[in-house]
Amino acid sequence: MTNFPLSTLWYGLFPSPSIMLSVLKLFLVPVGGGIPAGVLLAQAKGLAWPVTTLLYLVSDVVLAIAFEPVLRLIAMLCGKVPFLARISALMKSAAARSVSHFSGTGAGPLALVMIAFGVDPMTGRASALAAGHGFVAGWAFAIAGDMLYFAVIAVTTLRLNAYFRDPDTTMLLVLGAMFIVPVLIRRIRSRRLPARTPGA
Repeated sequence: MTNFPLSTLWYGLFPSPSIMLSVLKLFLVPVGGGIPAGVLLAQAKGLAWPVTTLLYLVSDVVLAIAFEPVLRLIAMLCGKVPFLARISALMKSAAARSVSHFSGTGAGPLALVMIAFGVDPMTGRASALAAGHGFVAGWAFAIAGDMLYFAVIAVTTLRLNAYFRDPDTTMLLVLGAMFIVPVLIRRIRSRRLPARTPGA
């Protein structure tokens, strides 16, 4: 019976704080490129996938704490400044269109999760606030959608890197897909929508 190196298990589950902080900093990058970079760094440093996932969850919680006061301030100002009120109305109508893309009617939990998955967690939280959800429920939907997005990007990044074995190539391919695929999906949906309306 071979002895499993306990030091390897311990390091994978409890790596040094400096390594975890480096990965967390990449996950906190506001654009989507932080995910593949963080995942590749975590893999290179031997972080176990539960630790990597937990670090991304922590980055979402940090985002929630940082973004919520800004969102509340904007909501308060929109109620007092006429110009901002008009912008708020435009944003609400845009959010309603986003919701209808995912659910057809209403801003239920699944629709809000899918908005965060398909756009970003800030848009998901803003849509949840417009639908009347508070801090905990609103961010729960937004973070759930963003964690699904993280899972898709993380698995894609690791699979591609296993094939190409070049982090730079993997990063370019994943970033390209992150920008191109949503555009293609929106174009396909916009072409199909007119065909559905006559029979509605």
